[in-house]
Amino acid sequence: MSERDASRTALATAYLRAAHQLLDAPPRILEDPIALPLLGEDAKKRILDDADAYQSPARRALRAHVVLRSRFAEDRLAAAVARGVGQYVLLGAGFDTFALRQPEWAHALRIVEVDHAGTQAEKRKRIAAAGFSVPANVYFASVDFARGSLLEGLARHGVSPAVPTFFSWLGVTMYLEESAIDATLASVAAFPGGSEIVLTFAVPEPSPIAARAAHVGEPWLSRFEPDALEAKLRGAGFAEVTFLTPDEAEARYFRSRPQDLPVPKQTRIVAAVR
Repeated sequence: MSERDASRTALATAYLRAAHQLLDAPPRILEDPIALPLLGEDAKKRILDDADAYQSPARRALRAHVVLRSRFAEDRLAAAVARGVGQYVLLGAGFDTFALRQPEWAHALRIVEVDHAGTQAEKRKRIAAAGFSVPANVYFASVDFARGSLLEGLARHGVSPAVPTFFSWLGVTMYLEESAIDATLASVAAFPGGSEIVLTFAVPEPSPIAARAAHVGEPWLSRFEPDALEAKLRGAGFAEVTFLTPDEAEARYFRSRPQDLPVPKQTRIVAAVR
């Protein structure tokens, strides 16, 4: 993917969030009224015309993971704001919609979306076409944290290293070399105590999703066992590491709703607090 192009996997992820609003029964894991209009007028028809494919076991499992990771991150963000976090940085924001549907408790946050210039340009075009306005507390930062200093890039966009900050890093680590992951974690760990990151990761086993990503030019480069990732996080300076296990996900997010989405079978989401 070039800097001028929008990420195809980010757009596919946006369609999965929108499909959750159309195809899955309430109460939804992630209520996202922005997801569908952000994709344009023909998005609803495209999803409904392809409903059989979206309801395949593989696509339902992927959709469950995509909406679960966003819901978990946003729940952790709410708790972090309650304890005094003042900034929210989305690393590899893609077409995430939190900034456009932010609840009242988020209005005091400085929200910074970090991504490649091409993806951000496409997103901003879609925001305007859908008739939405970018809230005053939202900023877009074109920072390539695989090549440059994340701290310097964030500082250019007004992110203070002295303020406790929450980071979400969803669906990104598998596309990076391990050295870039280590550098990013070190940058996040440089923020004050109480700062937090929620990230997702791929486990080291064959995956048809990885094969499709490679086919569109976005290959997976890094995978981790949970124990190895926990050691990496603690080594970077995080004191509290919490994995969302399948049992915990089922109890918190799946048990009280219809069984139209499968509970995840693997642990692939983790929160780490300074």
